[in-house]
Amino acid sequence: MEKKVLLAVDDSLHAKNAVDYAVRVGALARDLSYTLFCVQPGISQFLLEEARTSSQANAELKKVIRKNTADARGILQKLKEHMVRSGVDAARIELETEPKVLGRAKDIIERGQQGLFDAIVVGRRGLTRTQKFFMGSLTANLVEHSRVIPLWIVDGEVTAPGIMLAVDGSESSLRAVDHLSFMLSGLPAKSRITLFHVPPRAADYCVVDFDERDSAIDAVVTQGDRRCVDQFYAHAFKKFKDAGIMETQIQLKTHGRSANVGKAILAEVRKGDYGTLVIGRRGLSRAFFMGSVSRYVIEKVSGRALWIVT
Repeated sequence: MEKKVLLAVDDSLHAKNAVDYAVRVGALARDLSYTLFCVQPGISQFLLEEARTSSQANAELKKVIRKNTADARGILQKLKEHMVRSGVDAARIELETEPKVLGRAKDIIERGQQGLFDAIVVGRRGLTRTQKFFMGSLTANLVEHSRVIPLWIVDGEVTAPGIMLAVDGSESSLRAVDHLSFMLSGLPAKSRITLFHVPPRAADYCVVDFDERDSAIDAVVTQGDRRCVDQFYAHAFKKFKDAGIMETQIQLKTHGRSANVGKAILAEVRKGDYGTLVIGRRGLSRAFFMGSVSRYVIEKVSGRALWIVT
């Protein structure tokens, strides 16, 4: 089955890094096609208003539109040629550009949903503290508003081949398994996927300030988590098997209990030199466990590709 990714690009190095990463994923995935999508700069509202009544302003508006379109097409063609030189079949690459309408992030999401794309891929510039707080960058806005299509955030030049999926037994984690198994169906036998789990504490399930020394509560949480994760792994292995990914290609890792699950996940990513980290946006329905974790990981991850699955 064909898989389609929408690559949101511009003329930056970050966009090229995202393209290069998508090409590397294409070497692992069967039947992957790419759409390079460039949102053109916005046009002055003053010029738009003037163009309605002034022939001179209207001529200037058309000139601006032609230039923006030509510039965008130039960017797209350059990136396509780069992909072809990297071994991608030109027939699997489409080029699209549109003027900015709703805002760059929302325009990208709208195109992704209209085209029924399987993922949106974007290069990350890196967020300042202010941008993290106000969600001011393109990447942050995509994270905030993309609630349907999985989002792949590429931070820097990603070359490490390893793939790690952080799981907590939730439906969101299972959807992440579903997305990963679909996108990488028929994964080459030499490639591996690691499922990484950090057992929760009582505090991850309830806002009550439990005494961490209460072994009874601790035991209940541990037992429930083990049962949940065991059932989760059974479903996950079936999804991978259905996608042609062998059980021998799946590695399970469990971390010791941690006060900061996100920190433990990123530490494992660095330790195992995983180039791709996959994570569900939300966690267990009875807790905000992975929800807070995903926010932490989004802010702190660097030098990797992060797949966020709702």
